[in-house]
Amino acid sequence: MANPVIAGIKDVGSRVFGGYAELLRIPHTARYAIGAVIACMPFPMVGMTITISVQHYYGNYSLAGALTAVQAISLAIASPMLGKLVDKFGQRQVSIPTICVWMVAAFSLVTAITSHAPEWVLFCIVPFMAAIPPWGAMNRSRWTHLLKGQPEKTNRALSLCGVFDECMWVIGNPLASTLAVISGVLSFTFTGVCVLVGALMFLTELTTEPKSQTQLAREAGMTRAEYRAHVAAQAAALRGKDEDESKGKASIISAGLIAVCVTWFSIGAFQSATSISIIAFATEQNMKQYTGFVFACFSFSSLIGALVYGAKNWRIPLWKRFYFCLAVVNIGIGSFLFAKHLWVIMLIYLLIGVCQAPTWVNGNQLMLHLVPPTRFTEGMAWMGAMNSIGSSAGSAIAGQFIDRFGAHGGFMVVTVLALASLAIAFVGFKQIKESTETPDLTELAV
Repeated sequence: MANPVIAGIKDVGSRVFGGYAELLRIPHTARYAIGAVIACMPFPMVGMTITISVQHYYGNYSLAGALTAVQAISLAIASPMLGKLVDKFGQRQVSIPTICVWMVAAFSLVTAITSHAPEWVLFCIVPFMAAIPPWGAMNRSRWTHLLKGQPEKTNRALSLCGVFDECMWVIGNPLASTLAVISGVLSFTFTGVCVLVGALMFLTELTTEPKSQTQLAREAGMTRAEYRAHVAAQAAALRGKDEDESKGKASIISAGLIAVCVTWFSIGAFQSATSISIIAFATEQNMKQYTGFVFACFSFSSLIGALVYGAKNWRIPLWKRFYFCLAVVNIGIGSFLFAKHLWVIMLIYLLIGVCQAPTWVNGNQLMLHLVPPTRFTEGMAWMGAMNSIGSSAGSAIAGQFIDRFGAHGGFMVVTVLALASLAIAFVGFKQIKESTETPDLTELAV
């Protein structure tokens, strides 16, 4: 009786994980994929470390919050710029000097905090902590370059990236809080080691690195401007548009890209508002110690969703999957307004979390239809930047309502933002649907 059960478990495991194992068995892929995740550790760890360290040395939560907000806004501004530079000049050419800036900034910030430097000094240093290469976008760019013309494997690779991202956040947040409580220096040192190890794994893998616009333009005997115009014309032809319509339009900005970026801004807003509202709700119920467990349940559910979503070869159109997953997450989180207990919120989080990572995977896939491969890193960076700006705005708005009306006021904001986010996504329905019905722009060839 046990043998059929074991065989069934093995069969399910093979169906779910076999495709991912196949991807990681491709030469060099495991190295850069894991390296990118390790190098990304500043994302979950820096904000938490700044908050705990500044509160310890300065005894001021307001200062800590202001510094993390400045770092988040700086990151939102820097990410698209770095993404654009990566596409222009190459991943190594941009990442190495950027890492050097981050290392100097991290050392300076630790020294300033432990020396109890004037507050204005901290505000001068913190913006440079946004000098983080767009590892996630560069990682996805490598996968799409490597799996060009294989949409099913590309979908699975993007889901695998989502799984790794969830693992990073699940590990990074509690690890940062633990290390920062022991010593802010220890936490920053650990983060710096992660950056160096991950960067070495990722950047020394040269065979899978996509060519930059500079390299491609040189090979085609063009300037970068001429090459971008050439690619824009090809993209327009692939979409079935008149070549004259795209003449001179080498920019990646389009109605579809704007629709996705605005949607990602609103997603960031209502999800960050949700986090601060849950903390306020748990505090009111004297259950603040369980908030980390609630968030971990959501991340775990999202991780499972990414695994299962990427294991299936979907025949349902991308735009339908995108709107379905987005509606489940938004409406589910909007229902927190009616929850009477923290465990009810946890249960809803567990149920809707399975659609969280697929929503992001679908967004990544939309970029394959909206921007040419030579601008993919820039497009992904714009998505991340808009999400970060939305997160800052959502936290600020929810915080005001929580101070006035308690956790219920915060959840009122969450519900309004969640429904507004869904409405905004449907405003861009025409652009998103049309973009997914055209071939992937990764099919472009010089």
